[in-house]
Amino acid sequence: MNKTLLIYSSVLILGVFISNISQIILKKSADKKHGSVIKEYLNPYVIGAYFIFFLATFMSIYAYKVVPLTMGPILESTGYFFMTVLGMIFLKEKLNAKKAVALCIIVAGIVIYSL
Repeated sequence: MNKTLLIYSSVLILGVFISNISQIILKKSADKKHGSVIKEYLNPYVIGAYFIFFLATFMSIYAYKVVPLTMGPILESTGYFFMTVLGMIFLKEKLNAKKAVALCIIVAGIVIYSL
């Protein structure tokens, strides 16, 4: 893998990571009580999370200038790993055996593809 492809792949993975952070922010906002429907959708958490999604979208567009389309879905599948870890840290979700096996399969697929 050449240096340029590595940099652009890193940008894509970083975009996936911050997209997952945005999803955590949205989940935290959804768990809170809001005074009205408008406050439920127009609060700093939701607006900030959608701004982060917007940024992540542009990072993906930028990365796909160099990253081959066949490689993109493999790199984007790292989001399953990120979301599981972030869910355990911020949402206090438990990692059961099924999730662990599924994550191992996903990570193995990424490693096999990258070799």
